[in-house]
Amino acid sequence: MEKRLEEDSMGKIEVPVNALWGAQTERSLLNFRVGTEKMPIEVIHALALVKKAAAMVNRDLGEISKEKCDLIVASALKVQEGLFDDHFPLVVWQTGSGTQTHMNINEVIANLANESVGEERGSKKPIHPNDDVNRGQSSNDIVPTAISVAVAIAVKKRLLPALETFKKALQQKQTAFQEIVKCGRTHLMDATPLTLGQEFSAFVEQIENHIAKIHFALNHTCELAIGGTAVGTGLNAHPEFAKRVAKVLSEETKIPFVTAPNKFEALSTVDSLASLSSVLKGVAISYMKVANDIRLLGSGPRCGLNELSLPENEPGSSIMPGKVNPTQCEMMTQVAAQVIGNDAAVTVAATHGHLQLNVFRPVVAYNLLQSIRLLGDAATNFVEKCLIDLIAREENIAKHLQESLMLVTALNPHIGYDKAAKIAKKAYLEGITLKEAGVSLGFLTGEQFAKWVLPRGMCGE
Repeated sequence: MEKRLEEDSMGKIEVPVNALWGAQTERSLLNFRVGTEKMPIEVIHALALVKKAAAMVNRDLGEISKEKCDLIVASALKVQEGLFDDHFPLVVWQTGSGTQTHMNINEVIANLANESVGEERGSKKPIHPNDDVNRGQSSNDIVPTAISVAVAIAVKKRLLPALETFKKALQQKQTAFQEIVKCGRTHLMDATPLTLGQEFSAFVEQIENHIAKIHFALNHTCELAIGGTAVGTGLNAHPEFAKRVAKVLSEETKIPFVTAPNKFEALSTVDSLASLSSVLKGVAISYMKVANDIRLLGSGPRCGLNELSLPENEPGSSIMPGKVNPTQCEMMTQVAAQVIGNDAAVTVAATHGHLQLNVFRPVVAYNLLQSIRLLGDAATNFVEKCLIDLIAREENIAKHLQESLMLVTALNPHIGYDKAAKIAKKAYLEGITLKEAGVSLGFLTGEQFAKWVLPRGMCGE
């Protein structure tokens, strides 16, 4: 591969001639040959957006010329739009501040800008990656800022819309199933009746609660570290820089970003991201609940509960002809397991905010953005491939309800718990109905049983 010679503060190094990155990125490629997990592209695009905003603010503050600003903005926009994704090759497993990735984008933007005016890659003129692209900035405040921006955008554009769609699909099923009375189950054993709609209302409430929690957690996430520079003091940054950049980012994204009230907290912790991750873990827990309940209710088709009919999307076995499995439920629960694991990684990372800087930011970004992507995609897929065509098997539901021994609970106020228990045990042991058992024991008449045991009336509506 043809090389060009570049130089940084550590000396000279060869860089592939076609690469837009420079010496510091190349050193990272050589020093961190660990895994295949790249820095999330969402972070790269967010870094480009931050660089664009910073250049505009530096121009307005008189820190750089209009000409330099225009070159940086034009180049950053191309990166933001994903035109040069191949020039960001660094893995997540690098320095904990993300400095190598930060310099990667500084070098790419500078080289793009310089090429656009006829200069060679690596020339550092007229745009210098540190002096111009990085004016008033440090990896320690820019990388946290970009991660927060990337996360907020992903939540707003990917996760929240998917959860809203999920909630609406569940609400539609709640309405459709509202009059279907069924046997309730606690401890996986027969319990008193409820409607299938009531059962689905719990799912709706879970997702609705999580949507509210995500909105609340985003408030802290949208507090940006930019302006804190190296340790939170704002050294080498204009006093107005932080507020102005946050304002530009808000205008660009329509997300209410603000400058963090305490930059020392913003640099030394990842508390805001850890809190959001915890909320996402809660979403995953609810995915487990919804998917497992639907899977249980759809078990069968002849030897299980078979109260729900799940869409038949694909063959379920290589050896058992005609078998169909609840694959969408299995997808949801696997996603949930991954997100719960991701939160564990973020939690560990959050404990390493030693002194003035948390140095686990790349792994936080990787896990958090994967969780957002997985939860959003899973909800969308589950709605399209399972919920929309989910059908209640009303004949089976009615049969189970009719055979339920726990309908006897309705007799408690009339004949007492002990007599009701004797009716249930006799009916179970002799394989007869509750009505037959109650009449046989002399505890009530057939007319009284019909009057007192009304499954629909036991549903609390």
